[in-house]
Amino acid sequence: MKKYLKDFFKNPISFRTFVCAAIAVLFFGIFVIANNSGLSRPLYYGAATIAAYIIVVIAVNILISYVESRRMGIQTKEMSPILGNITLDLIVNMCIPVLICDESGRVIWCNKAFSKKAGKHNILYGEQIEKLAGVPISVIADQENEFGTDVNAFNSWFKVTSYRMESHGKRYCLTIWNDRTDVFGAYKRLADENTLVAYIMIDNAEELHYYVHDKAREAAASIAILLKDWATSIGAILKEYEREKFIMLFNASHLEEMIESRFDILDKIRETRVGEGNLPLTVSIGIANIDGTLSDRERAAAACLDMALQRGGDQVVLKTGDSMDFYGGKTKTVQKRTKVKARVVASELISYMARSSNVLIMAHKNIDFDAIGASIGIARLAMFCGVRVNIAINKNDSNFARAYERFADIPEYRDTNTKPIFIGKEEAMDLLSPDTLLVIVDTNNKLQYEIPEIADIAQNVVIIDHHRKAAEFTNEPLISYIETSVSSTCELVSEILEQSLPSSMLLKEEADMLYAGILLDTKQFTRNTGVRTFSSVLYLRGEGANPTDAQELFKTKLDDFIYEAKFESNVKLYRNNFAISVSEFEDEESIGSIRIAAAKAADKLLSVDSVLASFSVCCVGSVIHISARSAGTINVQLILEKLNGGGHFDSAATQLKDISSDKAVEILEEAIDTYLKENNVKI
Repeated sequence: MKKYLKDFFKNPISFRTFVCAAIAVLFFGIFVIANNSGLSRPLYYGAATIAAYIIVVIAVNILISYVESRRMGIQTKEMSPILGNITLDLIVNMCIPVLICDESGRVIWCNKAFSKKAGKHNILYGEQIEKLAGVPISVIADQENEFGTDVNAFNSWFKVTSYRMESHGKRYCLTIWNDRTDVFGAYKRLADENTLVAYIMIDNAEELHYYVHDKAREAAASIAILLKDWATSIGAILKEYEREKFIMLFNASHLEEMIESRFDILDKIRETRVGEGNLPLTVSIGIANIDGTLSDRERAAAACLDMALQRGGDQVVLKTGDSMDFYGGKTKTVQKRTKVKARVVASELISYMARSSNVLIMAHKNIDFDAIGASIGIARLAMFCGVRVNIAINKNDSNFARAYERFADIPEYRDTNTKPIFIGKEEAMDLLSPDTLLVIVDTNNKLQYEIPEIADIAQNVVIIDHHRKAAEFTNEPLISYIETSVSSTCELVSEILEQSLPSSMLLKEEADMLYAGILLDTKQFTRNTGVRTFSSVLYLRGEGANPTDAQELFKTKLDDFIYEAKFESNVKLYRNNFAISVSEFEDEESIGSIRIAAAKAADKLLSVDSVLASFSVCCVGSVIHISARSAGTINVQLILEKLNGGGHFDSAATQLKDISSDKAVEILEEAIDTYLKENNVKI
C-alpha cells in the first residue's frame, strides 16, 4: 500500500488530479458551512465559490508546473556533462565506423573504427567525403533515403546512414558506415549462379544452302564446333534444338567476361568463310539477364534474338533490367531471295484490315518518297479490303506537296472529298477508335513518328520497315515486319501488294510513287539492291510505273541546289577518312528541302578520295540534323545509334536538340572514336 501511494504521488498527472480534487472538496465544504449559516443569497455565493475554485485550481497547476520544470532543468543541467561524455566515448570506441563532415562534405572527424577501416589517420581530415565514398554528400545526406546509401570504399561495401546536427550555428552530418560486404558478396554469388539462356541462330543459312549447297552442312558444322568450344570454355550447355538454331545455358558469372571481350565469338565466326565467293558466316545471339524465373529469362532471350535479326544480324542483343545493349553488327545484311514471309504478312495484314473499323497510316517526320510510296501502297490495299483508310501526314512538307501533285486529279485522293485520305494530326486523333488499325511505315523509332501520340493510344498496330530495330516496343504490335536486308519499305510493300492485289489493280500514279521510293533508297539502283529489289521493280513496271515519270520527282529546285552547294563549301576531314560538312540555316519552313540537300551532299562526299564515311550536319533553328553515308566498310548506323539515331549499315540519320553545331560535331567525332575503338576498326 505504501509503495502504491508513493508511485501515485510521483506520477505528475495523478498528483495534479489529487490536488484538484482536494481543493474541490475544500471549497464544497466552505459553501456548505456558509449555506448552513443562513446566507440570504445562496445562488450568488455558490457562483462566487465556483469562480474562486477555478482561479485557485489554475494557480495551483501553474505553481506545480513551475516547480516540476525547475526540478527537471536542474536534473538536465546536472546530467548534460555526464551524457555528453558517455555519448562521445561511445562514438569514439564504437566498433562501427563513424564519420562527421560539414555541409560541403569536408571531413572534420572520424572515430577509431573508421580510421582502422580506411588504413589512414590525419590524412582523412579535410578530405571530401565524395573522394572517399565515391558518392557526393548530397546523396548521402538525403533524408528521403531512409534505408541509407550503398557505398563501395576501402575494398568493402557499406550501407551509409546519415543524421543532421547543428552546433554553434553550423550544420554537420554524422554518417554511420555499416559494413555489408558479406551481404553484398552473398548477393553477388547468388546472382552469378543464376542460369542464363542464350538463343543462337545462323543468319545466312538460306544463302549457304542456295550458293554453296554442297558445302552448306560442312559450313554449319564448322560454326557448331566454334560455338561448342565457346560453350565448353565457360562450362555451358549447348544444344541444337532446330536446324542452324542453338540454345545455350550458362552461369551469369561468365557474362561480364563476355561483355569485356565484346562477344569476340562473333569475330571468330565471321572469319569463317565458305565457297568461291568467300561468303562470310555470321550468327545472331539473344541473351537476357533479368529478374524473374528461368522461364522469364528464356522468353526475354527469344525476344532479344528476334531483335538481333530485325537489326540485320551478326550481333548480340543483351537485355539487362530495362536497358538493352548491342554488340557486333559489323557486316552488311545479305538480301534473302524468298518471298514466303511477304506472303504470310500479306495474308495476316488483310485479315486484320478486314476486322477493323478503319485503317490509319503514319510514317516518320520529314517524310520522303519511300515513306510516301509505302503509305500509298498500304492505302490501296485497305481500299481493296473495303475499309476506310486515311494517311496522317504533314501537308506542309515540301516532299508531300511535290508528290500530291500526282494525285490531285484522282478521285480517291482529292482533298475536296467529304472523307479525304490525307489528314492532319487533329483529324487523325478524332478517327482513332478501339477498332482502328494503325499501320506505321518506314520507321520503327517512336521518336521519329509523325504523330507519336497516336502510337501511344492505338491498340492495334502494324509496323512495316526496313531500318534496324532501335528498341523494344512498349506495346507489342500485331505484325512487326522489319526486313533490314531489303532496299526500301516500298520494296516490302510492293511484295505485299504483289501477293494480294489482282493484276492492274494498282494505279499508275501509285506504282510511280512506289518506284520512286525504291529509286531514292537505292540511289538509282547503285546501293543495297538484290534479286528481290528488281523483282519488285518488275512488278511495278507491270502495273504501269514509268521510270521517266518517277525521275521527275527528283528534279532539284534552284533553292535546293543552293542549299546543297552550301554543304559542299564547308567540309573537313576527320581522321583522314571521315568527311564532315557543316551548315547553318535560318529558314525553318524549308526543313524538308534542307534535309534532302544534306543527304545528297553526304552522298556526293563519298566520291572524295579516301573518304570511307560522310556526315552532313545542318543546324535549323534549335535542331541539329545529321545525315550519314558509308562507302561500305564503316557502319554509320552504329555510329549514329550512339546519338539516338538509326538507319542502315551505309545510310543513317539522327537529330540533336538545343546544342550548337560545333558541339554537335564534337559529339559526332566522339561517337566515331568510340565506334572505331569498340569494333577494332583499322583505318
